Amino acid sequence: MEPYRIKTVESIPFTTRAEREAALLASGYNVFSIPSDLITIDLLTDSGTSAMSDRQWAALMTGDESYAGSRNYFRFEETVRRITGYDHIIPTHQGRVAENLLFTTVVKEGDHVPNNIHFDTTQANIEHNGGVAVNCVIDDAYDPVKEVPYKGNMDITKLDKVLADVGRDRIPLVLLTITNNSGGGQPVGLDNAREVSEWCRKHDIPFIYDACRFAENAYFNKVRSNLDQGIPEIARAFFDLADGCTMSAKKDALVNMGGWLALNDDELSEKITNMLILIEGFPTYGGLAGRDLEAIAQGLEEVLEERYLAHRVGQIQEFGRALCDAGVPIVLPVGGHAVYIDAKRFLPHIPQEQFPAQALTCALYLEGGIRGCEIGGLMFAADGQWPELELVRLAVPRRVYTKSHLDHVVDVCAKLYSERESISGLRITYEAPVLRHFTVRLEPVD
Repeated sequence: MEPYRIKTVESIPFTTRAEREAALLASGYNVFSIPSDLITIDLLTDSGTSAMSDRQWAALMTGDESYAGSRNYFRFEETVRRITGYDHIIPTHQGRVAENLLFTTVVKEGDHVPNNIHFDTTQANIEHNGGVAVNCVIDDAYDPVKEVPYKGNMDITKLDKVLADVGRDRIPLVLLTITNNSGGGQPVGLDNAREVSEWCRKHDIPFIYDACRFAENAYFNKVRSNLDQGIPEIARAFFDLADGCTMSAKKDALVNMGGWLALNDDELSEKITNMLILIEGFPTYGGLAGRDLEAIAQGLEEVLEERYLAHRVGQIQEFGRALCDAGVPIVLPVGGHAVYIDAKRFLPHIPQEQFPAQALTCALYLEGGIRGCEIGGLMFAADGQWPELELVRLAVPRRVYTKSHLDHVVDVCAKLYSERESISGLRITYEAPVLRHFTVRLEPVD
């Protein structure tokens, strides 16, 4: 059962099919452009959509909004340092800015940055600075039905290939995303993180985590590897292997805004802090209000509670099992923050050039008022290269929806699967040069 009680509720919008048809048409078949007042179940993202606890709301009232030296910063800094062990804690208003600060500082034209699989904003920030984002996840990650406990693991032989192709001086850092969002929310094993760490030490290359779901990743390691340690100790074991991390606090810090960059390198931290002052604010607030920093610190205490994580991950596992029982093809094993529908198997009649995952995303909204997120060709195709995976991510906000809400999603998905031949592909009518999926406009293929 949920390890919490509900004391505040929010009304859910209900719409007619005609209203949803009009909204889809007005949005250019892009659910990012649909107002939230027209969404019944919003599974677009788990980022910034968590329900905060009573302790977090109470923490907001202790906000010290001093421009410099806010007491909330010092609690935030102490909490992050205790969890990660890193020397320099640099707050940002969200994870994307942490990525931007890091890559603007260390990535040069022609540099290659390996990761298990880069997410969209990570890849875009690297490429914006002239770098090349290289995916080095194990091959099993591209098989949606293969049951592998740590499908987010990095392939060391692929790291060796990047090194042989471009040389050590062209690899400014190695990233490891925990859990691996673009590959189905799959965890990374502690043994694999050790291998990556040893490889980086051997070649004198900095090792950085994208740590936005670090607690969920630690929980997977506890249950799948039968580890005796508690969640904080497992998380710290991961952090001890690396030189720093970027973090979107909007995920595993259970808040609606915030992030940080944590590093051990004194010189790099100084450069990034100087850039932070230019674009975000003073180093003790980094684009955040004092009350936000306090809520992050409190959220980090709560996210490491094993009972919370057991329910959080368990809810996603149950959601995935229900979809499987209904015959809906999903990525297996089920990850920790979302269930990913395999659009290639769901809509085999739609070629990837007609964006089957986006077509399914629109169909989910039209049929049931459900907003998901395409993670496939619309998000990642470039220069004639198409991604291996064509997915619809149903990301579940933390402490927001109950089983009844997710049962509705299962029913809608099952109905669409039984009528899948009626869903048609899409073509682009407008796209931006970078991160096109946020603002793209499409129309149905006749």
